[in-house]
Amino acid sequence: MTEWMISLINQFGFWAILFLIALENVFPPIPSEVILSFGGFLTLHTKMSLWEVVLASTIGSVLGALILYYIGSLFTEVRLKKLVNNKFIKMLGFKEDDVSKTIAWFNKHGKGAIFYGRFVPIIRSLISIPAGTAQVKLSLFVGLTFLGSLIWNTVLSSLGFYFGSKWDIVVQIIDDYAILCAGLLVIAFGIGCVYWYKKRIKK
Repeated sequence: MTEWMISLINQFGFWAILFLIALENVFPPIPSEVILSFGGFLTLHTKMSLWEVVLASTIGSVLGALILYYIGSLFTEVRLKKLVNNKFIKMLGFKEDDVSKTIAWFNKHGKGAIFYGRFVPIIRSLISIPAGTAQVKLSLFVGLTFLGSLIWNTVLSSLGFYFGSKWDIVVQIIDDYAILCAGLLVIAFGIGCVYWYKKRIKK
């Protein structure tokens, strides 16, 4: 996959980066660090400038996020409550009221996650779905997504430019960062589940 992406960027430049980053937002396993760091490196050997790489990748990030936002908007509160009424879901201890509380929490506290989530691999894509479900104002969602993505894309593209032919070092750094983030998320999720079940048992 990496060789295919590099070939595509070599051939189509700006538009390839836009397309690949949009695709990466919808399908998180696609490595954005390869796209961005290699794009930064290419600016040393092509007419494409660093700001073009950043602009293309940021536009792509917003487009991909909007697709997931729309998918999230299909999971309305009413539909989620129907899902929670499923016998298997009920056996896990979930109730209709949990849906309303979760959406209310995201509307109150989750907006920051739209911005900060752009700096966490996998989460940077998936955060768009609950934002759509919670019906976060579209202009706010686009603004936070654009700003967060702009920072992330600028950093990775600039690192690719700085390391030059050794741009793959950036990929390794981000891979290690992703592993660390994944470990912390698993721990946080585990603690959250334990807390939730203890609270539910007390009730």
